[in-house]
Amino acid sequence: MEYSRLRKITALAGVASLALVASGCGGGGNGEPAGADNPIALTVTTFGQFGYDDLYAAYEDQNPGVTIEATNIDGSANARTDAFTKLAAGSGLSDVVAVEEGWLGSIMEVSDQFVDLNEHGAADIKDNWVDWKFEQGTDPEGRVIGYGTDIGPQALCFNRTLFEEAGLPTDREEVAELFGGDEATWETYFDLGRQYNEETGKAWYDQSSFVWNSMVNQMEEGYYTADGELNVEGNEAMRAQFDLLAGGTLDGLSANQTQFDWGNGQAFVDGSFAVHVCPAWMLGTIKEQLESAGGGAESGWDVADVFPGGASNWGGAFLSVPESSEHPAEAAKLAAWLTAPEQQVKQSAAANNFPSTLEAQAEIVEAAVPNELFNNAPYGAVFESRAEGVVAQFKGPYDSVIQENVFAPAVKLLDTGEGTADEAWEEALTLLNDQVVNN
Repeated sequence: MEYSRLRKITALAGVASLALVASGCGGGGNGEPAGADNPIALTVTTFGQFGYDDLYAAYEDQNPGVTIEATNIDGSANARTDAFTKLAAGSGLSDVVAVEEGWLGSIMEVSDQFVDLNEHGAADIKDNWVDWKFEQGTDPEGRVIGYGTDIGPQALCFNRTLFEEAGLPTDREEVAELFGGDEATWETYFDLGRQYNEETGKAWYDQSSFVWNSMVNQMEEGYYTADGELNVEGNEAMRAQFDLLAGGTLDGLSANQTQFDWGNGQAFVDGSFAVHVCPAWMLGTIKEQLESAGGGAESGWDVADVFPGGASNWGGAFLSVPESSEHPAEAAKLAAWLTAPEQQVKQSAAANNFPSTLEAQAEIVEAAVPNELFNNAPYGAVFESRAEGVVAQFKGPYDSVIQENVFAPAVKLLDTGEGTADEAWEEALTLLNDQVVNN
């Protein structure tokens, strides 16, 4: 079987105007179920670390007549651009499309361009998922336009070797207590970072953007209010968190790494930083980075059941079926199968993410398979614990754009030491107007 793996889409095209979205043609092929006498090809587009390769092969074996043609884009931002470019063109979307939580709000604005999965049995399986995940994939009219894949409860990754060198505890339970356990705060996080920096002269975290994203995701309302209004300018609570981050970064706690690069993973093995915010899927990213740099379990990374500020979710995805699919029933069947508990367990093992279905979560916790790369950490138990208390934050249409094109460059001014907290905040407001308000 030939799969078009890892097709790189690197053009940094602007977000396609939603006003240009053309009506999709809800074709259904010949209307007959796929089979040996009625072969069909289903196209699937994912991004990043999905862990679906073996599942595609298994589905083909179980469903004679179905061939899956899979494309994996190199990251969420490029996948967003790809999806909206094709929506604007009115064609080109795959039969099944992965949608990231950060740009789900934009998809909701054109939800009529996606198949209502209620027409294909969504109501019969809704109890598979944690309730907030299923609700996220449901539009205001009650149409289910996405089946949840993973969720991103956040824990804290730390490097035992670097902690030991700084005189800090290395046992993951003691590390959790060091940060404050259930009462962990960002103030403690940055204070410990200053202590570590004074002792070692090294940075505490890799770069500011991921820390900032984590802080915003914890707020009751993030870049948008719950009723969909922009929520940045004049937001005193958000500005206070920004100043807290700026204080730590300007004190030398950031290693000024390039996100999703880290010097081709080298920063994870050379002691460039000691802690890393870790939504469940990030462990898969770190694994890839360590392997790229020749690192492994000996590199010293571990994960603790703690997170500054409490429960937080970053990321997670959905599988949607565009109305333009020629095989909507077969595509919906595939999306449901890929996100069923049995498959989510296998996806978790392949991609190091954490399932959004209750049965899959329970199975992973019960299996208690240690993560060898992270000092045999009980992966399932850690992230089940971190998922407790998570409340899904409303994500507006430009949520991911604000994170990636507004605040990421603004906090880079802090990482490089080229701007004060006031200057970085003003840069964010300027970019917000350019990228969102006046777009």
